[in-house]
Amino acid sequence: MRPYLPIRFAVAPMIDWTDRHCRFLHRRLAPRALLYTEMVVADAILHGDRERLLGFDPAEYPLALQIGGSEPHKLAEAARVGEGFGYDEINLNVGCPSDRVQSGAFGACLMRDPALVGRCLAAMREAVSVPVTVKCRIGVDEQDPEPALDALANAAVDAGVSAIWVHARKAWLQGLSPKENREIPPLDYDRVHRLKARLPDMFVGLNGGLATVEAAAEQLVHFDGVMMGRGAYQNPSQLAHVGARIHGDAREEVDLAALIDDMTAYAERHMAGGGRLSNVTRHMIGLFTGLPGARRWRQLLSERAVRPDAGPELIREAFAEVRFDSPAEAAA
Repeated sequence: MRPYLPIRFAVAPMIDWTDRHCRFLHRRLAPRALLYTEMVVADAILHGDRERLLGFDPAEYPLALQIGGSEPHKLAEAARVGEGFGYDEINLNVGCPSDRVQSGAFGACLMRDPALVGRCLAAMREAVSVPVTVKCRIGVDEQDPEPALDALANAAVDAGVSAIWVHARKAWLQGLSPKENREIPPLDYDRVHRLKARLPDMFVGLNGGLATVEAAAEQLVHFDGVMMGRGAYQNPSQLAHVGARIHGDAREEVDLAALIDDMTAYAERHMAGGGRLSNVTRHMIGLFTGLPGARRWRQLLSERAVRPDAGPELIREAFAEVRFDSPAEAAA
């Protein structure tokens, strides 16, 4: 098995958000971040359109595939397919609380059955040479997070995983929507800190409530890695500070004008293959949050990019509406 990637910062897998176009944007902003796919169900990988589900641009590396499922043999085969596509890591979802995963008895439901999680991870681990990891909650419903998280982590360690990423909230499978499950259950970073203290030799990464790169960086005192979700998506320009704040490398500055050129060229390639401009631009709407002209930027991308005649040049047109107080702002 390959050693785990030297990761300190990751962007979380987010259904309907972290598709290949989103990841291309995030990679351009944060060259060393680990990026994740949306969760892809094992059955879809085995029986669906694999290129549509798993295809990506080589510029997205390093890149992890997150899989959902609860049948070890299917997860093993899906992991094998993912490795064949070139992913750097295969991750098992043990945290998603949506109705879809509940009906299939996977995702956060698996917190109730750590022994099954262990069998799933062991099967995946045996099937591939790339690192196998798990992303979980601290518990579900009425579970006590102390024994629940320890049981899950123990099963993962015994299965030979390379990393445990923990969303530091419970998931409530009844009574809360997936959106509410990301906001209402209280954060408990101390519980995840205790897990890391108990497993000093295991990579333990923290997810949940890290709205800014600064807040994420502060947690690296306690954890091996940090993972941002909605904050990275809704205000992606802050990813430009990952190099300086997380890696201590101020040279990783992002020239926003060059970024716009890259995204315009990327959109042109995507549209030449039959795609729509809005497939790309929907992930860019939050780029200039807080800057003069950001409202006009959002308006142009939201309203005009969806039109059938919209072309890649709209990205540059919208960028021309954004104002920077200083040249440094445009390159950071």
